Amino acid sequence: MTPTRLVPLLEQFDFARERLGGRLAGPVMDSGDGSETAVGPLTDAEYLWEPVPGCWSVRRRTGGPGTRAAFLAGAGEWGRDAASYPHPWPPPFTTLAWRLSHLTEMLALRADHTAGGRTLTRDDHPVHGDAATAVAAFEEGAAAWRTALATADDTALDTVGYCTYPHGSDAEEPFVDIVWWVNQEVLHHGAEIALLRDLYRASGGGGAGAA
Repeated sequence: MTPTRLVPLLEQFDFARERLGGRLAGPVMDSGDGSETAVGPLTDAEYLWEPVPGCWSVRRRTGGPGTRAAFLAGAGEWGRDAASYPHPWPPPFTTLAWRLSHLTEMLALRADHTAGGRTLTRDDHPVHGDAATAVAAFEEGAAAWRTALATADDTALDTVGYCTYPHGSDAEEPFVDIVWWVNQEVLHHGAEIALLRDLYRASGGGGAGAA
């Protein structure tokens, strides 16, 4: 049986995941008032759009990291702009590609460190250079995290360090707090991604203010 206190968190995650998925892939999205609005699937140009100079994004490794980034994180032909702590200040503006890659990595790795082999690191996680593959990877990561949550009972929710994800506060927090944190990550990065889609459309396909 699903613990009673986990139910609203699962419902919130499912809502945020479905809403972001619709925002990314279409053909319609929930506008928030119960009505549906047509939206086209994310294109590669929009995925990689840099609305201001000096953005952090995902890039081919052959080209090296972007401005103020020290290296490209992840696995594969593409990597995500990154730097060790302390991070650059003020923080660089990040593209839709960067935000989606970050969110997908977090979901996939936390799923592994909750109900998988508990071995994956950022160096193992592939970074994608095209929109369709990136959106599919997000869906896969979200599904893996949702499956991992289904294994949690009340004891797990109260266990500090139940998730061994190495890039957060998981080792110091009860698992129920990590579940809440992941929800807010999906909600706030989903809102950022939605806004970037709106800005891209309003700028005429990236024409105004594009780097």
